[in-house]
Amino acid sequence: MYEYDEECLQTFLNLQSQLFDEPVAESPEEAEAFLEDCMAVVLDSISEVRTYFEESGADVDGMSDEELEEASEVFPLPSGQYLVVEG
Repeated sequence: MYEYDEECLQTFLNLQSQLFDEPVAESPEEAEAFLEDCMAVVLDSISEVRTYFEESGADVDGMSDEELEEASEVFPLPSGQYLVVEG
């Protein structure tokens, strides 16, 4: 199980509306529980995000790195990593 740090939890709380119509978490504790339940992953680079989607069967062949970074499931973190949440 992945341990989500404060940066990851706060980013998700701030940007969750890009993926969900209504808030799914209102505190860092709720965010952590939600991310664990949906098995969200933190990846180190956009190329790892691409590989993750390809391995899960998503068709990302024609997508640029910028388009992939803007996908609603992808949350860029201030550290340069990416949180991927499949709603």
